[in-house]
Amino acid sequence: MLEGANAMHPDESISPPQTRVAMERVSKTFYEETTGEPVLAVDDVSFGVRKSEFVTIVGPSGCGKSTVLNIIAGLEQPSDGRILIDGVDEALRHEHFGYMFQKDLLFPWRRVRDNVGIGLEVLGTPRKEARERATQILERFDLGAFADKYPAQLSGGMRQRVALMRTLLCDREILLLDEPFGALDALTRSVMQEWLLSIWEDDHRTILFITHDIEEAVFLSDRVLMMSARPGRIKGEIEVNLPRPRDHTIVTTPEFTELKKAVLDQIYEESLKAARPDEP
Repeated sequence: MLEGANAMHPDESISPPQTRVAMERVSKTFYEETTGEPVLAVDDVSFGVRKSEFVTIVGPSGCGKSTVLNIIAGLEQPSDGRILIDGVDEALRHEHFGYMFQKDLLFPWRRVRDNVGIGLEVLGTPRKEARERATQILERFDLGAFADKYPAQLSGGMRQRVALMRTLLCDREILLLDEPFGALDALTRSVMQEWLLSIWEDDHRTILFITHDIEEAVFLSDRVLMMSARPGRIKGEIEVNLPRPRDHTIVTTPEFTELKKAVLDQIYEESLKAARPDEP
């Protein structure tokens, strides 16, 4: 367990050579639309994600988890600090990432095949080629039978699978996944977690994952980062030294329970702070 993960000299980099993504002393201030008052959402956040590592961020609602992901992706600019990709501070960071949101954001008028291929079309791939590549990835992951369905014909879990296929097809080596299973029922969520791990174990892309669910975080991850209540800071991190490949039988083991408790102990107080923001 690593306490005080943000402690770093201003000139010191936390990005060793094998690190794919690093946040270095990143802060973000927003301004209230009506009053113009500044709101510090993320404060002095530093961490790295190594190549092929699966890292999850947990923390109370409103702590800035999604803001961190948006800054990494280049959708938001930090007020202070920098983002390094393979050790380089790049302005056009979005070119490195595949980003999947909690909502599947599928186009209801497009069939599954065309929804999966739309990211390629946006990047300039001819539609015929995009459809062919979409068909290939659907068949690879046993979804070929659904290629000509519309989103309304799919279950919630199946829609999320399609959304993930769309993200994977853009061939980004780093995936940013913002609570992609948050809206699913518990059983479907468990199935999707195992399915995601099977994909990750197949190609070992670098993944940064956000969730509110502590059990999900421990089950999926190599490391879990815990954030404080707003302003979001990295409160600590825990290495998940559980064997891989994993299935859900592991959640009943004493080792899993101990890790889950360790994460909960780190963020429980922060969750209480978030629930009572006006109390001292």
